[in-house]
Amino acid sequence: MSIRFTAKAHRRVIALTVAAGLALGVAGCGGGGGDDKKPDASASASKDSGSKPSAQEGKSQTPLAELKGANGLLLQISSAQRDSGGFVTVNGQFKNDGSQSQVIPAELRGDETEILKHGTSLGGATLVDSQAKKRYYVLRDTDGRPLTTTGLTTIEAGQTIPVFMQFPSPPSSTTDVTLQLPTFSSGNIKISG
Repeated sequence: MSIRFTAKAHRRVIALTVAAGLALGVAGCGGGGGDDKKPDASASASKDSGSKPSAQEGKSQTPLAELKGANGLLLQISSAQRDSGGFVTVNGQFKNDGSQSQVIPAELRGDETEILKHGTSLGGATLVDSQAKKRYYVLRDTDGRPLTTTGLTTIEAGQTIPVFMQFPSPPSSTTDVTLQLPTFSSGNIKISG
């Protein structure tokens, strides 16, 4: 049963990515005839839309939680959304508040053999339901790849990188959980939906 949910989750992530790409493509192709300044305004509007995906993804201005890592690395959680498919998607962004570029710690992927063979990821993340005394690990697809942002290497000073993680959903009565990520502080978040 969990393989079916994982496959559905994977398809939804791909569908959302394709839909976002198509939306940006349509926005970039929009506009009409006119002087040269009109396309520039359209291009800057597209850039503004691209820099504000947080409003479309249900992100708020104030993060739900901010997990602090070493050397100025921050993980700001913007949403934790429960899906009817039986999983929770946590969205956020890595931010480098330091003055130098930083290597994303390899420890974030955890130490499970199945996840290690798929490269860098946030596979070591867990959600902890302290009331029910349960820990939820990142979901994996049928090949063992974690359903998280992958391919993280370095982050430049002042840069932000959008990230996501998917977990099995705690019971609907559970709304407050703790997000844990290796080498970062823990953060309490509220699940919506």
